[in-house]
Amino acid sequence: MPENKKVKLLCSFFDAGDNILVAFSGGVDSSFLLYVLRNFSEAKVSAVTVKTPYIPRWELEEAVDFCRALDVDHKIIDLPLPGAVIMNPPDRCYRCKSILFGHIKEYAAAGGFNIIADGSNADDKMDYRPGMKALRELHIHSPLLEADFTKDEIRKQLKEYGLEIWDKPAYACLLTRIPYNTRINRADLGKIEKCERYLHTKGFPGARVRLHDSLARIELDTGYFEKIMEPETRNIIIRTFREAGIEFISLDLEGYRMGSLNTNKIK
Repeated sequence: MPENKKVKLLCSFFDAGDNILVAFSGGVDSSFLLYVLRNFSEAKVSAVTVKTPYIPRWELEEAVDFCRALDVDHKIIDLPLPGAVIMNPPDRCYRCKSILFGHIKEYAAAGGFNIIADGSNADDKMDYRPGMKALRELHIHSPLLEADFTKDEIRKQLKEYGLEIWDKPAYACLLTRIPYNTRINRADLGKIEKCERYLHTKGFPGARVRLHDSLARIELDTGYFEKIMEPETRNIIIRTFREAGIEFISLDLEGYRMGSLNTNKIK
């Protein structure tokens, strides 16, 4: 049994008769939840990942690899871009989660799962999170939130377990890179995905590319400002972004901050 009191509490929510389906994004939180339930709980555990045009491909690949390493049964549900979020409304997370978890519930019912769990944690109560309302309405369990796990605690435990993902940057769906009330199209999603992945592979973990029509606004930790402004690095980033179809490239002097587009969510 685990020594951490919160991990014990988390596992105590379930017993050997439970058949749990974890809504698995491949991020730090759902990875921690899946790892703990797989290794320390008595319940049967499986995972499901929803593939949509606004989820980066590398996240799907990482989710597949993690489940394979844990020897966890893993289902991928492939869905098109929902019409309900095509204009990127301020409540897009509510609409999106209602649709995605609706499909997950159908899969769970057909597969005999009695519990659906997601990776929401205690910190998710601090930001604008309309998707949490959808989870409550659909009766999705959030064990990490119920056990009061914060993001820092989750990362600390993952490090203690020796998992390399403990310091994996937080990601979010690509819709969060586009201002509210802006029509979504696959071309723009592709531009964002390509440019962000390029920045990540070049040593800028967690970088965001916010798209404002023909302008890309790069958000990254301020500690990387000097590095990204080195002439050679700056020039190759400009070239890569232009090749992706972006006309103007800017560096946000405020640096990365979670939910930066939420500031004007009601305008």
